[in-house]
Amino acid sequence: QVQLVESGGGLVQAGGSLRLSCAASRSIFSINFMGWYRQAPGKQRELVAHITGGGNTNYAVSVKGRFTISRDNAKNTVYLQMNSLKPEDTAVYYCNLVFDTVNYWGQGTQVTVSS
Repeated sequence: QVQLVESGGGLVQAGGSLRLSCAASRSIFSINFMGWYRQAPGKQRELVAHITGGGNTNYAVSVKGRFTISRDNAKNTVYLQMNSLKPEDTAVYYCNLVFDTVNYWGQGTQVTVSS
Protein backbone atom coordinates (compact mmCIF):
# COMPACT_ATOMS: atom_id res chain seq x y z
CA GLN A 1 0.00 0.00 0.00
CA VAL A 2 1.11 3.54 -0.74
CA GLN A 3 0.10 6.81 0.88
CA LEU A 4 0.41 10.04 -1.09
CA VAL A 5 0.35 13.42 0.62
CA GLU A 6 0.03 16.57 -1.45
CA SER A 7 0.94 20.04 -0.26
CA GLY A 8 1.58 23.51 -1.65
CA GLY A 9 -1.87 24.55 -2.79
CA GLY A 10 -3.40 27.89 -1.93
CA LEU A 11 -4.83 31.15 -3.19
CA VAL A 12 -2.84 33.13 -5.73
CA GLN A 13 -3.52 35.98 -8.12
CA ALA A 14 -3.55 35.44 -11.85
CA GLY A 15 -0.02 35.44 -13.20
CA GLY A 16 1.39 34.06 -9.98
CA SER A 17 3.13 30.78 -9.21
CA LEU A 18 2.74 27.81 -6.90
CA ARG A 19 4.70 24.62 -6.43
CA LEU A 20 2.85 21.49 -5.46
CA SER A 21 4.57 18.56 -3.77
CA CYS A 22 3.48 14.95 -3.47
CA ALA A 23 5.32 12.80 -0.95
CA ALA A 24 4.99 9.02 -1.23
CA SER A 25 5.24 6.63 1.70
CA ARG A 26 7.51 4.25 -0.22
CA SER A 27 10.34 4.48 -2.69
CA ILE A 28 9.27 5.76 -6.08
CA PHE A 29 12.49 4.66 -7.77
CA SER A 30 10.82 1.71 -9.52
CA ILE A 31 7.52 3.45 -10.24
CA ASN A 32 7.40 4.35 -13.89
CA PHE A 33 4.32 6.56 -14.07
CA MET A 34 3.52 9.40 -11.71
CA GLY A 35 1.06 12.08 -12.56
CA TRP A 36 -0.82 15.16 -11.47
CA TYR A 37 -4.54 15.43 -12.17
CA ARG A 38 -7.02 18.17 -11.40
CA GLN A 39 -10.75 18.44 -10.98
CA ALA A 40 -12.68 21.68 -11.17
CA PRO A 41 -16.23 21.97 -9.82
CA GLY A 42 -18.71 20.32 -12.16
CA LYS A 43 -15.98 18.94 -14.40
CA GLN A 44 -14.32 15.58 -14.86
CA ARG A 45 -10.89 14.88 -13.44
CA GLU A 46 -8.24 15.50 -16.07
CA LEU A 47 -4.59 14.63 -16.45
CA VAL A 48 -2.39 17.71 -16.11
CA ALA A 49 1.08 16.19 -16.44
CA HIS A 50 2.91 12.94 -16.00
CA ILE A 51 6.51 11.82 -15.69
CA THR A 52 8.11 8.45 -16.30
CA GLY A 53 10.91 6.77 -14.42
CA GLY A 54 13.28 7.87 -17.15
CA GLY A 55 12.23 11.49 -16.76
CA ASN A 56 10.08 11.76 -19.87
CA THR A 57 7.23 14.19 -19.39
CA ASN A 58 3.91 14.92 -21.00
CA TYR A 59 1.51 17.82 -20.44
CA ALA A 60 -2.05 18.77 -21.16
CA VAL A 61 -2.24 21.33 -23.93
CA SER A 62 -3.79 23.86 -21.56
CA VAL A 63 -0.74 23.90 -19.26
CA LYS A 64 2.14 23.25 -21.66
CA GLY A 65 4.81 25.90 -21.32
CA ARG A 66 3.50 27.05 -17.93
CA PHE A 67 3.70 23.94 -15.73
CA THR A 68 6.69 21.68 -15.07
CA ILE A 69 6.55 18.24 -13.49
CA SER A 70 9.63 16.76 -11.85
CA ARG A 71 10.53 13.98 -9.47
CA ASP A 72 13.14 13.47 -6.77
CA ASN A 73 13.55 9.74 -6.22
CA ALA A 74 15.80 10.29 -3.21
CA LYS A 75 12.97 12.16 -1.47
CA ASN A 76 10.16 9.98 -2.85
CA THR A 77 8.52 13.16 -4.05
CA VAL A 78 7.03 14.46 -7.27
CA TYR A 79 6.54 18.17 -7.89
CA LEU A 80 4.40 20.38 -10.07
CA GLN A 81 5.74 23.88 -10.65
CA MET A 82 2.92 26.09 -11.88
CA ASN A 83 3.73 29.48 -13.38
CA SER A 84 1.61 32.12 -15.10
CA LEU A 85 -1.46 30.78 -13.36
CA LYS A 86 -4.88 31.56 -14.78
CA PRO A 87 -8.32 31.55 -13.14
CA GLU A 88 -9.19 28.48 -15.22
CA ASP A 89 -6.43 26.58 -13.40
CA THR A 90 -8.58 26.70 -10.25
CA ALA A 91 -9.22 23.11 -9.15
CA VAL A 92 -8.36 20.44 -6.65
CA TYR A 93 -5.05 18.91 -7.71
CA TYR A 94 -4.37 15.22 -7.10
CA CYS A 95 -1.20 13.18 -7.22
CA ASN A 96 -1.41 9.70 -8.73
CA LEU A 97 0.75 6.64 -9.18
CA VAL A 98 0.26 3.02 -10.09
CA PHE A 99 2.00 0.36 -8.00
CA ASP A 100 1.47 -3.38 -8.36
CA THR A 101 -1.48 -2.65 -10.70
CA VAL A 102 -3.22 -0.58 -8.00
CA ASN A 103 -4.07 3.06 -8.66
CA TYR A 104 -3.21 5.32 -5.73
CA TRP A 105 -4.43 8.88 -5.16
CA GLY A 106 -3.59 11.59 -2.71
CA GLN A 107 -6.24 13.51 -0.81
CA GLY A 108 -5.93 16.52 -3.09
CA THR A 109 -4.83 20.10 -2.59
CA GLN A 110 -6.92 23.12 -3.53
CA VAL A 111 -5.52 25.68 -5.95
CA THR A 112 -7.51 28.87 -6.38
CA VAL A 113 -6.46 31.54 -8.86
CA SER A 114 -8.16 34.92 -8.55
CA SER A 115 -8.55 37.29 -11.48
